[in-house]
Amino acid sequence: MLSPHEFATLMLIRHAPEQIDMNRHELDTLLEHQLVALVQRGEGLHLPSLTMAGRSLLDALGRVEPAYFAHEDMSSCDAH
Repeated sequence: MLSPHEFATLMLIRHAPEQIDMNRHELDTLLEHQLVALVQRGEGLHLPSLTMAGRSLLDALGRVEPAYFAHEDMSSCDAH
């Protein structure tokens, strides 16, 4: 299971890979899970890029509906 930081890193790689700190601990985990790969962009420059598995995971997360919780009616509570 990925941590919230790893999910955030995955989203950042999707939208702004040039802003990733290549020393991030989360990047190692994403590489290990084959959710990202390092792609050469320019001479000696490697940037992270989503793999098919990484794109599929983020696409699936985008389709998940938020949970709705029933809230008790708090209008009857006296705040004083």
